[in-house]
Amino acid sequence: MTGRTAKSSEALDRKMSRSICDAVGERLQRSLPPDGSHLPAPLAHLMNELRKRDETSLRFE
Repeated sequence: MTGRTAKSSEALDRKMSRSICDAVGERLQRSLPPDGSHLPAPLAHLMNELRKRDETSLRFE
């Protein structure tokens, strides 16, 4: 019985964590300028890599 409760709370924690991450991401997108051309080259590269990974992960959901 406690195993089932632990699994339920773990799933809820993951769901809540994802919701929080999404909300933070949305707020950052609204507060940051849309033009990323002023970013240093290494940071722009990392942002592009993250964008590619996000697009890839969305295809598998």
